Formats: sequence, structure tokens, C-alpha cells
Amino acid sequence: MSTGSTQPFRPAGTVSITATARAAQIPLAGGGNAVLIYNAGATPVFFRLGGATGLTATLNDTPVPPGGRMLVGAGPFVSYAAVLVASGSALVYFTLGDGDTY
Repeated sequence: MSTGSTQPFRPAGTVSITATARAAQIPLAGGGNAVLIYNAGATPVFFRLGGATGLTATLNDTPVPPGGRMLVGAGPFVSYAAVLVASGSALVYFTLGDGDTY
């Protein structure tokens, strides 16, 4: 692979969680060095990724806008996601995989 080339995202496993005003976490499925986050709700979702249970998201973490998606590099040790919304609720999907272009 040449320097600067892009690799299409190859999903390995997807989980979903309903984000509410109370922080919640979920174990991720599959494996890989990237996570695709999709906010299927109508309110911004804040998320945090980590490698252990007890992970908590705050309103200062990374936001995903309503209907938005974000592909982030996660590294091989990310196995949990935590989510939170300021009010209401939103269904959020996390897909582990490899690649850097969606």
C-alpha cells in the first residue's frame, strides 16, 4: 500500500444502544482499529471509547449530530463505548472494523 492511500471501511460487528440523559455503556462486537458511530436519533449524542468496563460519557465528550455518522480510529484495544444525550433519547450504532474511508 502506498503512502497516503485510503482503505474502505470493512465492518466486523455492530451493536446498538439507546442513549439517554443517564450515561450508559456497551461492549463492542467484532474487532478492528476503527469504529463507525451512527446517531439514528433526533438529538446530538456524546460518546467516549475505551478498553474497560466502567466507562462514562459526559457532555464534554465527542458529539455526533442527529442523523450523523463519524468514523474514528480506535486502536486494537478499544472494546467499550459510552453514550449520553443532554435530553431525550437517541438510538446509536457502533460498528468495529478496519479502514479509514466510509
